[in-house]
Amino acid sequence: MNLEKLLLVVCLGLTFWLYWVSDDYDKLNDKHTKLKSDFNEQVAINEDYEKRIESLHELDIKHTTELTNAKAEIDKLRDDVRSGAKRVYVKAKCPSPENSSTSGVDVGRSPTLEGDAEQDYFNLLKQLKTLEKQFLGLRDYYYTECKK
Repeated sequence: MNLEKLLLVVCLGLTFWLYWVSDDYDKLNDKHTKLKSDFNEQVAINEDYEKRIESLHELDIKHTTELTNAKAEIDKLRDDVRSGAKRVYVKAKCPSPENSSTSGVDVGRSPTLEGDAEQDYFNLLKQLKTLEKQFLGLRDYYYTECKK
């Protein structure tokens, strides 16, 4: 009889132990499923971020290249003007002298900028191109990132 009681106690103990283990197994399995789902979602988010970062990198390269080219073009124009290969002309009218005496102004030649004003012109032109490229870059960034 003692053996039967002992066997009954062992069977009951094993039953409770199996119930406890299976309950823990179910909880762990649920956690595993949730973690796997969260992981897959995070992988998808990371892939999307990588695509967006690559898109922004391509935009940055495009606009930086355009800006560099525009600045190089302005520098070449400045060098050409400095060397005399090209000229910068200003649309202007020189007032005619009130008396008919000859003035020191050569009216047969088109008006041009003086040296300092010419350099200021090129500096302003370069700043204008820089601002234009920055604006276009920001506009493209806005349409790429913010208008989704």
